[in-house]
Amino acid sequence: MSKVRHTALVRTLTTTDHKVIGNLYFATTFFFFMVGGLMALVIRAELAAPGLQVVDNPAQFNQMFTMHGTIMLLLFATPLFAGFANALVPLQIGAPDVAFPRLNMFAYWLYLLGGLIAVAGFLTPDGAASFGWFAYTPLSNAVYSPGLGGDLWVFGLVLTGFGTILGSVNFITTVICLRAPGMTMFRLPMFTWTVLVTSLMVLIVFPVLAAALFGLGGDRRFGMHIFDPEAGGVMLYQHLFWFFGHPEVYIIALPFFGIISEIVPVFSRKPLFGYLSMVMATVAIAALSVAVWAHHMYATGQVLLPFFAIMTMLIAVPTGVKFFNWIGTMWGGSLTLSAAMIWAIGFIKTFLFGGLTGVIISSPAIDFHVTDTYFIVAHFHYTVFGTVVFAMFAGYYFWWPKLTGRMLDERLGKVHFWMLFIGFHTTFLVQHLLGIQGMARRYADYLPEEGFQTGNIVSTVGSVILGASMIPFLYNVWKTWRTAPLVTVDDPWGYGASLEWATSCPPSRHNFDRLPRIRSERPAFDLHHPLHPDGSEDETTGERARDLEVLTGVLDGVD
Repeated sequence: MSKVRHTALVRTLTTTDHKVIGNLYFATTFFFFMVGGLMALVIRAELAAPGLQVVDNPAQFNQMFTMHGTIMLLLFATPLFAGFANALVPLQIGAPDVAFPRLNMFAYWLYLLGGLIAVAGFLTPDGAASFGWFAYTPLSNAVYSPGLGGDLWVFGLVLTGFGTILGSVNFITTVICLRAPGMTMFRLPMFTWTVLVTSLMVLIVFPVLAAALFGLGGDRRFGMHIFDPEAGGVMLYQHLFWFFGHPEVYIIALPFFGIISEIVPVFSRKPLFGYLSMVMATVAIAALSVAVWAHHMYATGQVLLPFFAIMTMLIAVPTGVKFFNWIGTMWGGSLTLSAAMIWAIGFIKTFLFGGLTGVIISSPAIDFHVTDTYFIVAHFHYTVFGTVVFAMFAGYYFWWPKLTGRMLDERLGKVHFWMLFIGFHTTFLVQHLLGIQGMARRYADYLPEEGFQTGNIVSTVGSVILGASMIPFLYNVWKTWRTAPLVTVDDPWGYGASLEWATSCPPSRHNFDRLPRIRSERPAFDLHHPLHPDGSEDETTGERARDLEVLTGVLDGVD
């Protein structure tokens, strides 16, 4: 038995199967998610009352929020997109694997190694990096933040960023070159479209982050004086970092928009409303995201406020198109409130609130008053947590039977949702009020007379509920692995649209024994439901597809 387990472990760690690599990303990102969540609980416990209750000194608190932000954004949310992309993109386009299987595995190992190096700062004498996940200079240089923890942070993130770049090259090549016959660009599932656009964004902005990190590392270890304040290096670093940082928000948002766009039609029993406009909105969000980076630099007084305010407001338009189309898909549909659908609806509600507060702080006049307060913390968590975590669990409950061959328990999935939904809003809704009252972020303590304790107690209670919501999910996974029956059909939901629902659960090593005819953006639905209820043929491409013939031909010219 031990030899069998050893062989299985070696096979898993050396595999080039995109599905297994996707599972490795899922397991690793969830591990980092739990670690980052524990750090968040420490932060909330510390802020529940004035004084230092949990940490020994403010420096330890600084390490906690620095590594919490780093882990959640760069070691959880960003590589999670690679996990879903690995698991699903080849299946959705009818490919046997990704274009570069060995490079795919190499990218994963770079991510894992870089993440462990960044977190290993806690093992050094001075502790982990403590200058914030954004590492503003001169605070992050060797004078104000000495110690090996900061160096490990820089080097670890360089490795993970390199892995992300290599993975994105792989995804782009896979989508462009390995599509099945009949899978034109405008028959791609929405999730695959978002992965393609996101990967292109990675190639634009991650090299800029790498340049900033190399410069920061050179300053810290070799005295290169790249970001010296006397030479304007402080502003240079902020421009470089936020040119990466704001598109990064959409790098971790767009793939999860794609996940919701896959789930809502299935449980609404309708095709996706406005497929073409969804594609164009995805492209527009990506294009606008690289023009709004100085939105984070209003308070510096050195950016053109009207331009960046207008561009920040403008990006709400294509995002609003997506909301309109999700609602349009559900409108008049035959809704099934499965666990996956409830998570998708929770995503829509939560991200909508985060988007609205984003429009509010796009105004410089308001941003000046709430910048670096808990209003920004609340907005950011509504935007990022509301996107990534809600859509992640929606995707897990939706694709779990496809990837594992077993169904997660629906009842436990709904208990999990309501615990997390209530815990999340209890934690972060009150932080908007704390920010308006003037509570500054990144502070380990506050005075009793400032009046922040009640809001912080509410927020801390919510964080405990939020943390406890992981218990039913972990129990659900364990119970499913132990006792759930095997799925014996290709499409356990009955109305799957994209190609992954036209193969077995789980798929074979090379995904498909045979491919169905692809004549619309819903090939699996066409296979399982060749006729409409009235007996007429399914014409999902219809007149719209004919209108797109020229544009499709241009895009397919890259084949």
